[in-house]
Amino acid sequence: MSVRRLADLLPEGLRAAAGAEGLSVTGLALDSRAVKPGFVFAALPGVTTHGNAFIGAAVAAGAAAVLAERGTRADVPVIEADDPREALAAMAARFHPRQPQCIAAITGTNGKSSTVEFLRQIWAKAGFEAAALGTLGVTRASGRTDVGYTTPDAIALHAALDALAGEGVTHLAMEASSHGLKQRRMDRAKITLAGFSNLTQDHLDYHPDFEDYFESKMRLFDALLPEGAPAVITVDGEWGEAVVRRAQGRHQQIVSVGWKGRDLQLKEITPEAASQHVRFVYEGRERSLVLPLMGEFQANNAFQAAGMALASGVDADTVFAALEELKGVPGRLELAGVTPSGAPVLIDYAHTPDGLDKLLRAARPHSAGKVVVVFGAGGDRDPTKREKMGAVAARLADRVIVTDDNPRSEEPATIRAAILKGAPGATEIGDREKAIRTAIEGLADGDTLLIAGKGHETGQTIKGVVHPFDDGEVARRVIAELDTTSAGKGRGR
Repeated sequence: MSVRRLADLLPEGLRAAAGAEGLSVTGLALDSRAVKPGFVFAALPGVTTHGNAFIGAAVAAGAAAVLAERGTRADVPVIEADDPREALAAMAARFHPRQPQCIAAITGTNGKSSTVEFLRQIWAKAGFEAAALGTLGVTRASGRTDVGYTTPDAIALHAALDALAGEGVTHLAMEASSHGLKQRRMDRAKITLAGFSNLTQDHLDYHPDFEDYFESKMRLFDALLPEGAPAVITVDGEWGEAVVRRAQGRHQQIVSVGWKGRDLQLKEITPEAASQHVRFVYEGRERSLVLPLMGEFQANNAFQAAGMALASGVDADTVFAALEELKGVPGRLELAGVTPSGAPVLIDYAHTPDGLDKLLRAARPHSAGKVVVVFGAGGDRDPTKREKMGAVAARLADRVIVTDDNPRSEEPATIRAAILKGAPGATEIGDREKAIRTAIEGLADGDTLLIAGKGHETGQTIKGVVHPFDDGEVARRVIAELDTTSAGKGRGR
């Protein structure tokens, strides 16, 4: 067990109550239930509750001190801070001091999970001990460990950075969510290069407006990425050039990527059965490769990762050779199986209007028949995107089945009704398993089914209870039943 003197954990300008600097600290906690004797409890303001309400419970559990806003009182020494979130990140970084020597962070609305995993794979091909951290947990060549958040809290993040560095990881690719950036969870992480993918509507249940959403993401470039460090930016969307201007303001080394990219430019993508042929230009020379992934947005993610790998010092031939060997990310256009009629069934995490748009457009060139989509929308999240998602599905899919996603505390039928306003001709099947079964059983040769919204998730949250549910497992089970039925019919002839 690590033990630190409280005085050694306090950043410059932060003081504890008189006489408390010599306290021995055995850990840090945000949750009073995680407090053990000798811990510092961080009483931070939350979305629905304030940590101050749990100070008594933390002290009863053995907290040696409390980190809180100025004016807070407790029965143990209080570390008063103007910005306790920032102070917690600084203390966490001192308690868990080791970090990988190269940390690349990517922000944007869509594609972060795929990009960090693709970057990890490229680094691994280049011979580095690499890891990825984000929505899918911590991923290494040896496997994956779930962490529960896109960006872990500051304590968990710095503990993870310390552990990875201790295990020999030298290169880490990590997601930077708007929540994590705004809440200072990533502060004191030694970011060596940063990336930006895109910006579309999401998380407006948390951010008061789109400007706040954008500004939260810009903290990666404004506050965390050092001046002069590489900034790898996909410039195709309207926000890409705005990010370029922000990065230029801090004299960061711009690497411009995408169809309009000035450093790494996509020229042509030709869809093939389960891959795509890509022509592109790098350093004035036209090249081509076969990317073993479906969908233009997957190519965008792969080339964002390539740009970040190049900016980290990997040579071009190694980077582009690695792209031809990429493996897809769980729950991102993941092939769950193929029906007896030859129709592929794919699982994807798309849960925004833009994400659904990209998913459906990606599937169309690879599908000889109809494109069918099953999806819903999450409860207790931005309600304005529901009708928009319905409209996207109605416009781009041949058949739409609206079902439940994670209704959380909301009434599922209310969420479905909002989606159906945008897709009045869609089929409504609230039971997600029944919806998936109905869609699969209705597929014909050449059709493609997309099951969207939950991706890699293995649970469905209804009225505060998480029920086991895995889109891929359900799809595979239904396909297996169809295979058995088809085989039985064959034997009967």
